[in-house]
Amino acid sequence: MEITLTHYLLLAMTVFLTGMVGFVVRRNAIVMLMCVELMLSSVNIVFAAYSRFHANADGHVFVLMNFAVAAAEAAIGLAILVEIFRRRRTVNVDDLKALME
Repeated sequence: MEITLTHYLLLAMTVFLTGMVGFVVRRNAIVMLMCVELMLSSVNIVFAAYSRFHANADGHVFVLMNFAVAAAEAAIGLAILVEIFRRRRTVNVDDLKALME
């Protein structure tokens, strides 16, 4: 069986939907950040798949840029969450709504 573009797109869709459902359902901020990373990874799968099937390296450049953005987002997001945890002793999003008031 040959792996086609459709297989990669179905994989990306599954990974994205897993991340999206996890982001909406879970209330822990760390889990929510991991779900955002899953969604970014699914976009990387799509870019790499289209790049491979069109024999063009442009998609791989976007994947590298997306890795840089994801790494920066994870580092900054986790640093903020560590500081919030030190002050509030929780990373539950419902408990952190008090920061907005």
